[in-house]
Amino acid sequence: MFLEFFESKGHLAMKSFSLVPHNDNSLLLINSGMAPLKPYFTGQEIPPRNRVTTCQKCIRTGDIENVGKTARHGTFFEMLGNFSFGDYFKKEAIQWSWEFMTQVVGLEADRLYPSVYLEDDEAFDIWNKEIGIAPENIFRFGKEDNFWEHGAGPCGPCSEIYYDRGEKYGCGKPECTVGCECDRYIEVWNNVFTQFESDGKGHYEELKQKNIDTGMGLERLAVVVQDVDSIFDVDTIKALLTRVGELAGKTYKEDYQVDVSLRLITDHIRSCTFMISDGIMPSNEGRGYVLRRLLRRAARHGKLLGIEGKFLAELSETVITLSKDGYPELDEKKAMILKVLTQEEDKFNKTIDQGLAILNDLQEEMVKNGETVLSGENAFKLYDTYGFPLDLTLEILEEKNFSVDEDGFQAAMKKQRETARNARKTTNYMGADVTVYQSLDPALTTEFAGYDTLVLDSSISALTTETEVVEALTDGELGTIVTEKTPFYGTMGGQQGDVGYICNEKGEFKVEDTIHLQGGKVGHVGKMVRGMLQSGDAVTLRVSEENRQNTGKNHSATHLLQKALRTVLGSHVEQAGSFVDKDKLRFDFTHFSALTPEEIFQVEALVNEKIKESLAVKTEVMNLDDAKKAGAMALFGEKYGETVRVVRMGDFSTELCGGTHISNTGVIGAFKILSETGIAAGVRRIEALTGDGLTRYYQDTERELHEAARAAKATPSTLTAKIESLMEEIKALHSENEKLKSKLANDSLGNVADQIREVNGVKVLATKVLDVDMNGLRNLGDQLKDQLGEGVVVIASIQDGKVNLMASATDEAQKKGAHAGNLIKAIASFVGGGGGGRPNMAQAGGKNPAGVDTCLEKVYEVVAEQVK
Repeated sequence: MFLEFFESKGHLAMKSFSLVPHNDNSLLLINSGMAPLKPYFTGQEIPPRNRVTTCQKCIRTGDIENVGKTARHGTFFEMLGNFSFGDYFKKEAIQWSWEFMTQVVGLEADRLYPSVYLEDDEAFDIWNKEIGIAPENIFRFGKEDNFWEHGAGPCGPCSEIYYDRGEKYGCGKPECTVGCECDRYIEVWNNVFTQFESDGKGHYEELKQKNIDTGMGLERLAVVVQDVDSIFDVDTIKALLTRVGELAGKTYKEDYQVDVSLRLITDHIRSCTFMISDGIMPSNEGRGYVLRRLLRRAARHGKLLGIEGKFLAELSETVITLSKDGYPELDEKKAMILKVLTQEEDKFNKTIDQGLAILNDLQEEMVKNGETVLSGENAFKLYDTYGFPLDLTLEILEEKNFSVDEDGFQAAMKKQRETARNARKTTNYMGADVTVYQSLDPALTTEFAGYDTLVLDSSISALTTETEVVEALTDGELGTIVTEKTPFYGTMGGQQGDVGYICNEKGEFKVEDTIHLQGGKVGHVGKMVRGMLQSGDAVTLRVSEENRQNTGKNHSATHLLQKALRTVLGSHVEQAGSFVDKDKLRFDFTHFSALTPEEIFQVEALVNEKIKESLAVKTEVMNLDDAKKAGAMALFGEKYGETVRVVRMGDFSTELCGGTHISNTGVIGAFKILSETGIAAGVRRIEALTGDGLTRYYQDTERELHEAARAAKATPSTLTAKIESLMEEIKALHSENEKLKSKLANDSLGNVADQIREVNGVKVLATKVLDVDMNGLRNLGDQLKDQLGEGVVVIASIQDGKVNLMASATDEAQKKGAHAGNLIKAIASFVGGGGGGRPNMAQAGGKNPAGVDTCLEKVYEVVAEQVK
């Protein structure tokens, strides 16, 4: 209803953007309807139309600790928005908000109350004189409530609309009215009038281009229309909450603690499902950490509710069923979403058991030390390392009348946040890295014409050095050239940008990289190698054919590889990233175990089979829905426009792809997997070669083989036999060497019979040798024990200025109390070292040879104490 209403007012309805912000380092996740539209508000990019409307999926985690505790808080929501970029302003925005609420949705006018910024008489008059709201029913609020401002940048007053839900939701106080903290008056609409530029220091200038940024929470509107208590009682969300209750065998609104868990799981599984559908994977940093935290909070509350086994994937299926009509990507990525959830829940179940074990150890230590308060540092370690929320630690400790130093916990949390904040990059208002490219005219665009040609004539529309926009680049200067048209493919979708030259009779520029800039511009990055080029110059752009061709071979091979992986491993495989250039290809994909040698062989063989078949590679531009009906694979987490480019390789592979390819698979030549490794939770990586890169690999391997054969005085064909012969020779020499070392050690001992002493009925031998390693000492010890019969043997050896100590005790000596490990611990300090071991054998090292005699003399005292 909302989108159709604003389409009737000349707005372009755009699909929801991904939850992953594009070119915005200030946000981890999209948290409002306007967030993805920032470039249009700031003028960095020209919008597709000056009036836009969206229904944007959003996640906010600022009050995550309160989610579930009340029915007000949630992390996932959908934001309805209508936006004007220098088009209409306050009058239309207010009139249309009123028209939609009263005439389209059908809310009673006498239950709606607008608020305006204290000093915004213009908005007040529109509400009063144009709409006809009585002055006493228009509320003026200060900056905190009705002025939208976030540091320096565009800002302005707001006008909100509140709905009176009736006395049954109120606090009952006579003074209860709009602005009261109770649930009676709920804000359902917020018109933001962006009319000022703030310097962040309290100074405001009127903007030439005034904008409208309107937001209305879809769930909040549903609460009002359905006349229910909270977002958790709205029909769709209630259906999910009921499913959680069924799994737990619990009923909503019978027990507060149960309700907390039901609400939290309901909210968090919605967030997690949508995040994974946009390509976010659980990790220990950034948005991946937000996802992991939400997953683990939900999993823990499942345990608190008594849900047996894994349950998150099952709940996610309900989320997908409820939301797939509006967000078809949920259904498309269903297999992947469920796999990630299952994998992560498995991990958490192991982690939480680890955490409980650590907490038990900490409790025992507290009892031992007579403490009743767990340190904030330890509580934070449990939280940060083992995913243990503070409230769980508190809950467990309270059962034993222990507590936590919560201030210390918060201090540790603050320290971590400050460290993270200090590591952030410099950003501008948009949150993107501040670069010279921000200074380029936003109206400039570049037309890509490189699918059909590698050479093109065009004109230079802008030039920059690394720090500023310039009119010309001269010999030796590094810089970037923007042209009206280009055959150069810019780095995108994992494909490395083209290289080549831009030139005319006056100068030549070597293009070392091609990148996409904001607003549809393509930047050719490189160095002037001759003469000078100026803005406005007519130039010829020439892409390196060899580089493009070899990159195309690797890119086309990744398409074959993805289909081969799905064929061999299953349909859960999704592309999670890739990199292709002229030398190699790298392909990341979702899978939850290492590939076996047989699976690698099958994948490689299937790709090479399709290369030999010389399948035609054809591209076609079509409607997105038609492409999906044709079975085209979409890139995980990628956002596509209405029309897409489909790349087919025979009947084997069909994918959405904007990259460049070869004409048929036979051009690839051959395909070889070099390695398969894990790079993240549930993500594997294959590195492979094709074409010239594979030829060089075989040439390098052959050269190394010849060098190895030459070093072994053999030929490549006899190298294996030669190595086996050398290994046997080394083994024989090693054995002979050990025998000689043993004989030398024995000889250095001399006659040991006169060194044996009897201590409380146990024979004890403590002696020293020179230049014997630990392995030699153990062999020597065994021989001496044979000579001794029963007893204790300790040998010290000085080797390379260090001391090796070995002690052994026979079975009979142990029965009488001898313990080699404790003996070593007691004497090692005399040689400046330490060690330990078992009752029958122990060893130690030291760095003080001068203490050897004292150490050996001490042996007899220690044994005397052990065998009293």
